[in-house]
Amino acid sequence: MEEFHRIGRLPPYLFSVIDELKLKARRAGEDIIDLGMGNPDLPTPRHIVDKLKEAADNPRNYRYSASRGIYKLRLAICEWYNRRYEVELDPEEEAIVTIGAKEGLAHMALAIIGLGDVVFVPNPTYPIHAYCVVIAGGDLRSIPLSPDRDFFEDLLTATKQTWPRPKLLIISFPHNPTTMVVDLDFFRKIVDFARENNILVIHDLAYADLVFDGYRAPSFLEVAGAKEVGVEFFSLSKGYSMPGWRVGFAVGNSHIIRALARIKSYLDYGVFQPIQIAAIVALKGPDSCVHEIASTYQSRRDALINGLEMGGWVIERPKATMFVWGKIPEKFQSLGSLEFSKLLLQEGKVATSPGVGFGEYGDQYIRFALVENEQRIKQAVRGIRRVLKKL
Repeated sequence: MEEFHRIGRLPPYLFSVIDELKLKARRAGEDIIDLGMGNPDLPTPRHIVDKLKEAADNPRNYRYSASRGIYKLRLAICEWYNRRYEVELDPEEEAIVTIGAKEGLAHMALAIIGLGDVVFVPNPTYPIHAYCVVIAGGDLRSIPLSPDRDFFEDLLTATKQTWPRPKLLIISFPHNPTTMVVDLDFFRKIVDFARENNILVIHDLAYADLVFDGYRAPSFLEVAGAKEVGVEFFSLSKGYSMPGWRVGFAVGNSHIIRALARIKSYLDYGVFQPIQIAAIVALKGPDSCVHEIASTYQSRRDALINGLEMGGWVIERPKATMFVWGKIPEKFQSLGSLEFSKLLLQEGKVATSPGVGFGEYGDQYIRFALVENEQRIKQAVRGIRRVLKKL
C-alpha cells in the first residue's frame, strides 16, 4: 500500500532495537534490569489516590468533562504558580489542562505550526519536542545542545542563516535527556531573543520538582515579558509520580492557550473528571511528598554514579531530572550509542537508551533512567562493570 504522508515523514524509532533485544532476552528467562524508558515506578502519594477513589464513587463525575479542564483545576494551577514562582495567571485565559504534557505539546504544535514553518529545537532532545514539529508539517531545525558549545551563539547563527524566519523555539529545562539545568538569566536571554526576532517560545518544565543538591529550577514565566512571547508546560507525572494518570497543563500567553483550547475542543473531552479532582488535591496539598520523591531519585542517582566511578566510568552528577546522561567511555566511543547500548544489554543485562535516539548530537552518550530501586541499580552497576572489565 502507498505510504501515509505523515507516517512517511517520521524517522525510524531507534529505541525499538533495544526494546526487541530486551523482550527476546526476557523470553529466554534472563533477568534484564530496565533503565531505559523514563517510566516512574514510585507510587502516587496516598492522599491523591484516596481523592481519586472518592471522586470515582460519585456518578456525576462519569460524564464528559471539559476539553480545557474543569475550572477548579485551572484555578488550582494558577494558585500553584503564584505560590511557587510568584507568577500571576488568569485561569480563564492563561491556563489549560492537558492529557499529560506530551499530548498538549503535540496538539499545540498542530494548532500554531503551519506547513513549512521553521521551528528551532535543541538536539539532543525529548523526541516529542522534535516529532510534534514533523507531524504538524513544520520545518524542523536542530540547535546543538552540549557543554562544549554556546547555545545562544548557535541559536543566533541559525536565525541569521534561516529563511523563512523561524516561528517557534521549543526548549525544556531541566533537560531530558542531557539533564542540563539553567538559571533565570538563561530565560531572560531567551525572552530577549524571542522579542528581537518575533519568535514564539514553548518551554517544557516537566522536571521542575526533581531537583537535587540545593538547585531550584526556575520557571520561564518568572521573567518579565515571558507571557508576551510564550507558554510553559508542566506535568504531574514526575514530581507527583502520576505518569499513567495522564494529567498536565500549559500556562502563559493567552493567544497560544486559546489556540490549543480551540483545537482540543475538536479532538477530546478532557481528562476523566475524578483524575482532575485528584490533581487539585495534589497541587493544593503538602509539598513533602514531592520532596520525598525527589530524595529517592537523588539516592538512586548517587548509587548509580558512585558504583560506575568505582568501575572507572566517571559521569557528572546531574542536579535535576530522573536520568543520568553518561558519555560513553573513551575505549567504546567508536561503537556509537546504539551498539554500546546493545553491548550493555547483551553482556551486562542492563537496558539503557542510546543517545542517538534523542538526536545525532547525542550519539556519544547513553541515558540511564532511575526507575529501579537502589538494590537493582547496584545490581545493574555490577553488570556494567563486568562489561567494562571484560572488554
